[in-house]
Amino acid sequence: MKLTQIGNEEIRKQFIEKGYKLPAYDRDEVKALTSDKPTWVHFGTGNIFRAFPAAVIDNLLNLSMYDRGVIAVEGFDYDIIAKAYKPFDDLSLLVTLKSDGNIDKTVVGSVAESLTADFSNEADLKRLKEIFTAPSLQMVSFTITEKGYSLNGPDGSLAPVVRDDWDNRSFPPKHLMGKVAWLLNERFKAGAYPVAMASMDNCSHNGDKLKAAVMAYADKWAGQGLVDKGFIDYLSDEGKVTFPLSMIDKITPRPDADVVNMLKKDGFEDTDIIITDKNTYTAAFVNAEETQYLVVEDKFPNGRPPFDLGGVYFTDRETVDKVEKMKVCTCLNPLHTALAIFGCLLSYDSIWKEMKDEDLASFVKNMGYGEGMPVVVDPGIISPETFIDEVLGKRLVNPFMPDTPQRIACDTSQKLPIRFGETLKAYIGKGEDVTGLKYIPVVLAGYLRYLTGINDEGSPFELSPDPLLSELTGIMEPYKQGKAATPEELKPILSRKDIFAVDLYDAGLAGRITDLFNEMNEGPGKVREVLHRSVL
Repeated sequence: MKLTQIGNEEIRKQFIEKGYKLPAYDRDEVKALTSDKPTWVHFGTGNIFRAFPAAVIDNLLNLSMYDRGVIAVEGFDYDIIAKAYKPFDDLSLLVTLKSDGNIDKTVVGSVAESLTADFSNEADLKRLKEIFTAPSLQMVSFTITEKGYSLNGPDGSLAPVVRDDWDNRSFPPKHLMGKVAWLLNERFKAGAYPVAMASMDNCSHNGDKLKAAVMAYADKWAGQGLVDKGFIDYLSDEGKVTFPLSMIDKITPRPDADVVNMLKKDGFEDTDIIITDKNTYTAAFVNAEETQYLVVEDKFPNGRPPFDLGGVYFTDRETVDKVEKMKVCTCLNPLHTALAIFGCLLSYDSIWKEMKDEDLASFVKNMGYGEGMPVVVDPGIISPETFIDEVLGKRLVNPFMPDTPQRIACDTSQKLPIRFGETLKAYIGKGEDVTGLKYIPVVLAGYLRYLTGINDEGSPFELSPDPLLSELTGIMEPYKQGKAATPEELKPILSRKDIFAVDLYDAGLAGRITDLFNEMNEGPGKVREVLHRSVL
């Protein structure tokens, strides 16, 4: 059973007998309509795209509620197209792992065409120009990670590729954001047709980040005389071009070996895990949780595909912002980060196993309900109580989700100000004394203990990637052997608003966090001891 064989009557029967849901629409017809009058092109061909927005449209195609697919474009790792799309006729298998132990297997056929944003590839560049100059194009969406929008390097200075684009007046440019701006200029020249540029990345104010990057290129080019002044007006006119905000939520880990084994038992053959030269892990299948949310600011000047019929929320900008804050500051992300930090320290290799640990499960429940919910932002369209109930009772406990604390611990220094700092700021803003908080100080102390790189058994462990890792581990180096720290000695970390969003000394928490860290750092078993005591 291979994806490219779903048109074979005998093989199709085998797929159906094994419980696979196959496209019920004429895929050739969908491809032809999409090619002739494209409505949606998407940059970023990773798991979240295939498992969520592409799957939503696939379902609408099956229900005869829509007649066009999506054109997928990869802007970073071109091997994904060559190795995980083209060989499978742009089909993919979505394996939905449910908390009750059941799995759904759906062949997603809504990707009608796949391209690279490699502008040295003349055929792909020509096709991208055709797509961007088509009056029918309604939406250009993105899942390229937050880093994809940045024009700066880790040190904050202009990235070399952007500097090269600008200094050498490269037109077309090399950076993806420059390429997107260049394609928009082609659309402007063809007729200034309207379009929505919709980031679907899991980062705060994603649409604003996309707009800032595109405008930076456009402004530079206007100053260099490379584009017409009218292009700036076009990008600035919300009747023509919009950059809506969105909040997306669905866990789609890298392809898992257990899923491979399940599929092989069915006779499904396209199970090879592909590792590209850029170290992307991909496959012809995607494994994902069943829960999903996508909330989008409803600003689409040329119309949009009917995502709302597939469960996507369209609302105003303020509500999108509230949903994001609810998720990121209270109901999911802080719990994830707490589990990541303590999961690494306690040598866990999966989130669901942590949730079977009585201390950890009680800790995140108490923190979420007791310290997050009192200051939660209620967006109105999604109940915070329902959301956190689902997180704790259905999502984090799912034994079939191969998500690890080590993955979630990546970039923790960048996550703490939003996931915990905003809660501290909310309490301070209400005039409440944050020194009475019980669980958040334990997490922040646990982060300091994590930075020593020594687990609770007293053995070294590998810290997850983080842009501040070398700096912060250097500060914590003297405390690796159990040495106690003073609040003054930890000031280079605890006073930093870029890490915690507040100065923890001004907040009155530095002393307590230092004491908790010292307790956790006394020797083997002390992290567990502090955790256990905190939930009694």
